[in-house]
Amino acid sequence: MEIGRVVGTVVSTIKSGGLNSYKLLIVTPLTTAQDLTAAQGRDDYVAIDLVGSGEGEVVLVTKGSAARVSDATNVPTDAAIIAVVDTVQIGTQNAYSKT
Repeated sequence: MEIGRVVGTVVSTIKSGGLNSYKLLIVTPLTTAQDLTAAQGRDDYVAIDLVGSGEGEVVLVTKGSAARVSDATNVPTDAAIIAVVDTVQIGTQNAYSKT
């Protein structure tokens, strides 16, 4: 799993039938070295949204076979947003807070 920020939306009128009820969002990976910042050398990617997240939110993403949608068959997913992050604490420092 990795932490990322939703930076955009992908709209597709023609897509695999199993994807019809899901949003496709663009995610930028974040690093937690000292604070939540965009990870250097990492590319943005498209993820299927399973939790109703939106642009600007910090999210938890799973990739690869763990990103499969369990209630559907033949849905080609490689990345899935599985949680919206409320807070991130690194050591004693609060690195991120949604509110």
